[in-house]
Amino acid sequence: MILPIVAYGDPVLRQKAKEINEDYPKLDELLENMFETMYGARGIGLAAPQIGLPIRLFIVDATPFEDDDDLTEDEREFVSTFKKVFINAKIVEETGDEWAFNEGCLSIPDINEDVFRKPQITIEYQDENFKKHKETFDGIVARIIQHEYDHIEGILFTDKLSPLKKRLIKGRLANISKGKIDVSYRMKFPMAKKKR
Repeated sequence: MILPIVAYGDPVLRQKAKEINEDYPKLDELLENMFETMYGARGIGLAAPQIGLPIRLFIVDATPFEDDDDLTEDEREFVSTFKKVFINAKIVEETGDEWAFNEGCLSIPDINEDVFRKPQITIEYQDENFKKHKETFDGIVARIIQHEYDHIEGILFTDKLSPLKKRLIKGRLANISKGKIDVSYRMKFPMAKKKR
């Protein structure tokens, strides 16, 4: 089932999400719905807060980057199969010199800006079976994970922009929260006026 994606301005996007355990109700169904929602919106990642759930869960599918000419053959091969579920994730290290990449977000449609992030991360997380992992990722995959991880920390990519950039997009962000935007997927707008 495709779920509505929560738009910029909803308080759930600003909450630090809570951990879950094996008893979380209908997790398999939730994950299935999240992947369906993400693919329906043509996204590469989706965090639970983006569907209104303040829990430490996000999904990533980097396969759309397999045709990216900027990637090496090895990187393309890696992203072509990179699809993961991250539960109760914690980034334990970020290393390297920050690099810019143009990011967007399903909760903030039609706004894309360069964001600086470190190129390599080490992250501890549990998979959909609650098996623990500690892995290191770099490049575009690290970037996608960092973006989704920020969501479970209550951080949006727009928070990482310069004060000037923030001022330039302020009106567009306000319009998104009011539902004054055309999108091709289901969204829930926090300040949209209800029709009587």
